[in-house]
Amino acid sequence: MIAKLLPVILLIVGTAAGIGAGIMLAPSPEPKAEQAAGDMGDDIDHADGEEAEHAQEAGEDGLGPDPNREYIKIDNQFVIPVVERENLSSLVVIALSLEVKTGMSDKVHLYEPKLRDAFLQVLFDHANMGGFRGAFTRSDVLNPLRTALREAAQRELGKGVYDVLIVEISRQDV
Repeated sequence: MIAKLLPVILLIVGTAAGIGAGIMLAPSPEPKAEQAAGDMGDDIDHADGEEAEHAQEAGEDGLGPDPNREYIKIDNQFVIPVVERENLSSLVVIALSLEVKTGMSDKVHLYEPKLRDAFLQVLFDHANMGGFRGAFTRSDVLNPLRTALREAAQRELGKGVYDVLIVEISRQDV
């Protein structure tokens, strides 16, 4: 008789243990919206003042996002061949984004073919000067490239271009 009851008893004990473990390990429930609003209602005036103060400080210190700037990703990556001794030694793939004045995205997309041409010329010149050999990701190697790319973008689009960001860069040796 006990042999028949043992599986049932183990099933009940196992189920109870599983339910107990689930209750013990469950995340704590979030406070209801009305409770949270009621608890925070006393500090609303102070919070608004503090948020405005932090937003003003962030804009002045440059810690927060600048509402006068936007970032535009150039659609396709740039592929630059690196030639050494008349032979293709590697390919460099770079993805770029532009930091521009807010509202310039239409102009950037309109002038993208000219912009890509100017960027490719700068990247080819950098490759021909040996900029993609060795430790090509060092800051002392990439900073002149960023400067040249920014100057090329400003020639095509005007002073509304603040910076050219190198989002991705990789070299594949052949």
